[in-house]
Formats: sequence, structure tokens, C-alpha cells
Amino acid sequence: MTARSSDIILERMMALHPKIIDLTLDRMWRLLDALGNPQDDLPPVIHIAGTNGKGSTQAMIRAGLEAAGHRVHAYTSPHLARFHERIRVAGSLISEPDLTAVLDECYAANKGKTITYFEITTCAAFLAFARARADYTLLEVGLGGRLDATNVIAHPKMTVITPVSVDHQQFLGDTLGQIAFEKAGILKRNVPCVVAPQEEEGLDVIEKVAARVGAPLIAYGQHWHVGPERDGIVYQDETGLLDLPKPNLPGAHQVMNAGAALAVLRHFGLDNAACEAGVTGAQWPARMQKLATGPLVENAPGIELWLDGGHNPAAGEALAAHLTTLPDRPTYLICGMLKTKDIGGYLRPLARVAQGLIAVSIPGETNTLPATATAEEARAAGFDADTADSVPEALAQIVSKDPAARVLICGSLYLAGAILRENG
Repeated sequence: MTARSSDIILERMMALHPKIIDLTLDRMWRLLDALGNPQDDLPPVIHIAGTNGKGSTQAMIRAGLEAAGHRVHAYTSPHLARFHERIRVAGSLISEPDLTAVLDECYAANKGKTITYFEITTCAAFLAFARARADYTLLEVGLGGRLDATNVIAHPKMTVITPVSVDHQQFLGDTLGQIAFEKAGILKRNVPCVVAPQEEEGLDVIEKVAARVGAPLIAYGQHWHVGPERDGIVYQDETGLLDLPKPNLPGAHQVMNAGAALAVLRHFGLDNAACEAGVTGAQWPARMQKLATGPLVENAPGIELWLDGGHNPAAGEALAAHLTTLPDRPTYLICGMLKTKDIGGYLRPLARVAQGLIAVSIPGETNTLPATATAEEARAAGFDADTADSVPEALAQIVSKDPAARVLICGSLYLAGAILRENG
């Protein structure tokens, strides 16, 4: 099999529904039933929802479980460089032959009926997971929670809600409370839920949903605490205190993500060594990832080059806070965003810490915000902004101005994916 085999099937799947997102579970139940309900045969499931930090928290949980000797399935989205990244079977990215086989099986079982790309590929992941031995399955919600395609697990072992903020309003609601209600849709009766730090409005909604469905909460500030301490972090819960190194994923916000992951690991009785491995061994690309190799780095040898896929106001605040902790150096952004995002909300905190911004359109994305529109939004947010036809051209502009600058390529996971593919 070649990589083209799965690509061809994935392309066919894109044509099965006129919309990319259409939140309902009816199509999932129909196809899963036709496939023999593989979602009922998964190893114990840890289901993760939230606005920010889902991927990082999942990566830390996985690192801790694997350090303890467990085999772990993991499902995440979107992918960056290639689709296989979404499905990790017993610790390894799904192979091309296995991916092609489960995609083909799902496509045939669907019989040409309407279904979204995310729904049918989620069914394929469930097939792959059900057929391979593992000790745990980590499922990351795609969008929301209540009506997300992953929310078909009747009895997960645990759920997790990472920080909830305003994003995807066109699908989830205009207020933080409405969005928190959708995220809390993954709560199940008698299934404990680790709740990361939340704004008061969001936490109030999560607590009300938990009380209604009978889901016990393990909440930050009530049942566990975490914070920075000298060169590390301190985590505390009812079983005691852990003094650990800093998370290897950069950014102050990763301390809270680590806390949520540790709450999960401690609940399952993992020892201190596994907890430390979760914090220090997680890998998660395009989250303040420093680029050290590739054509972009080679063409700008004096530049300090970073990549991040965050795209909402909370991500902008977290990025800005992290940039202030780095050694003093002129900082410029190369930014591309989707039309559906709160561009101003994302950019305003970053305008306080960066000298300028060059806007680009995201290559290959029909829903990209044109570079000119991004630049206009950036100027309104307080940036000195310009445009470029591509990231290499934008980088060349910055090099001509300041060959020893720090450059952050940011604004979208889709832009980050394009960079990782092209700069490989």
C-alpha cells in the first residue's frame, strides 16, 4: 500500500456531506451499528473535552500511562502533516495498510449515505482501536462534546474537561455558559470527571450538569491544586504532594494542563515516577515548538523560529504570557487565520509583546482569511502589520529588517500543519 491509498478514500469521504461540521449523533449511531458497534469493544476510555489544552493534556496522560508500562490508544484532531497522526494504536501511529483497511470498511458500510468527514473517520478509529489490544483509550473531542462524534461511549472510565473559553460560537453558543454546557455533555453517571481551572460562569454550568447526571467531579481548587515552584511545579491532592520538574511543553499554561493530567494519573494509582514521566516526557507538535531544522531555519540562520497552532483569545493570552518569559529579543509574528475565528481577540494580547506582524493566507485552505484582511485586523489590534504571499517571503522580509529577531509563525493549526509538511 502507498500513502495514496488512504488519501484517495479520505478524499471520497469529504464528499459524503455538504458541510464540514453538522453536529448530531444520528449518523454515528447508524454507521456504528452497521459496523457491529466497535465503540463498545474499546479498552477503558478517558474522554477529553475543553477549548484549550486538550491535546497537551492528552499527551501528558499518555506519556504517564506508557511510562507505567500500559499500552495506550489515542485519538486526536486535526492532524498537522498527515492524517495518520489522528489515530495512535497501542502507542504507534496507525500504519498505512491498517488505515486504508478501516477507512475502506467504513466507506463500504456507509453505503454512500450522508455523513461528515469527522464522523466517518472517527468510526474508522474505533474499528482500529477495537481490534488491537491496549489498556486504555484516550479520546479527544473534536468540537464541543454533547453532540461530538466521539460522544458515543456509554461507560467511559473517566472524563476530563480542560479550560473552557469562547471559541466556535457559530456551533456551540455565544456565551461561556452555553459553550461549557456543550463541553459538559461528555459527563456520564457515576463516571468521575477531572475539571481543569475554569472561569466562574463555566464552572457553575459544569457543576450543575454534573449534579444532574450524577457525575462526581475532581475539580481544580477543590480536590487538587497545582502551581509553579522555583524550577518546577508542585501538585497536591488528598493523597499527598508531588514535587516535579517543569513540564517539557513550554508555556505557563502547561502547568495547569499538567495538573489535570496528574489528577487523572493519580486517580488510576500511578506512582511518582510515572507522574513525572507524564509531565516531562510528553511531545505535542505546534504548541510553542521551536524549529531547529529545515529550509526555513537554513534560510534564516540568525532567526529564532517558533511555531504555534493556537487560534482563540485564550491562546493569544497564553502565547503573549509565554513570550514575556523568553530572553529579550525583537519579536515578529507571521500570522494566518481562518475566517471563523475571533482574530482581534487572538491578536490584541500579542500586540503588547511583538514589534510587528506579517499576514499570510493559509495555503490550500478555502476558509482562510485573506492576508490583507488579517493585516487589517492586526492593525486594529495595535500591530504594525504588512502582508506576504507566503511564509518564506514573510520570513525574508523580517530577516531584511532584523536578521537576529525572534519569529513566531502562528494563528492556525492548518498553517502549522503546512509549515511542518513543507519544512520537514
